Amino acid sequence: MFKPSNNMAWFFVLPAVFMIAISAIIPLMAVVNYSVQDAFFGNQFIWVGSKWYEQLLRSDVFQSTLFRSLGFSAVILLIEVPLGILIALSMPKKGFRVSLYIVLMSIPLVVPWFVVGVIWKIMINSDSGLLGNALAQLGIIYNLNNPYVAWATIVLMDIWHWTSLVVLLCYAGLVSIPDSYYQAARIDGASRWNIFRFVQLPKMKRVLLIAILLRFMDSFLIYIEPFMITRGGPGTSTTFLSLDLIQTATIQFDLGEAGAMSIIYFLIILLLTWVLYTIMVRRDG
Repeated sequence: MFKPSNNMAWFFVLPAVFMIAISAIIPLMAVVNYSVQDAFFGNQFIWVGSKWYEQLLRSDVFQSTLFRSLGFSAVILLIEVPLGILIALSMPKKGFRVSLYIVLMSIPLVVPWFVVGVIWKIMINSDSGLLGNALAQLGIIYNLNNPYVAWATIVLMDIWHWTSLVVLLCYAGLVSIPDSYYQAARIDGASRWNIFRFVQLPKMKRVLLIAILLRFMDSFLIYIEPFMITRGGPGTSTTFLSLDLIQTATIQFDLGEAGAMSIIYFLIILLLTWVLYTIMVRRDG
């Protein structure tokens, strides 16, 4: 007999949905309003239409900053995703060591962004820092004025902080695979590579897409860590889009340009998020 579904539960979540919608829509509308006007001190505004968008899209500085941010996200994904898969594959699936490994993997994730920047700033100090002092003893000076060293520092810091997220997601996908799959693969004489390719990787595709989505958004929005360590230097070599946006809005006080930059920022994240979500849904279908 057909039993009608009870949708009364939706009424209990409506207040939360309403509050989230208000807290998201109102700031977004304010940013859109700023992006089409020129703001002056004294709360004076002049309508300029698409001027800021056109200026930004033609700006070499904005384009270089945007591609620098996208390049950083690409480097992070190319390193953290394979490394996370490798660590997850090496973790035990049973026994008391499972809890130990999970706790160890979770420790970097609970450290606040600001504290991560402070820790690495202290650690690379050549006088008192563990890493900087050790390299100094070997005759190697850790020089953040070198763009390659500055980039390597931020990349290593992000790897330390966020690879654990990829590891835990991949590990969750691995432990959900029934033992019967492995038994069938052994009976067929499958090699270790074939087990990974035809058994483990297909079962991890969904969590991998989630990991890629989360890591792209986090890395593309990175601000506190490079600000704490390099302040965007040397020069503009580590000035990502987030740093440029904050500087434009709070230091230069160009609210119109900052608003347009925020909308472009938001649209890029929205577009790539939609692409990844579409891929994930189609694979599940």
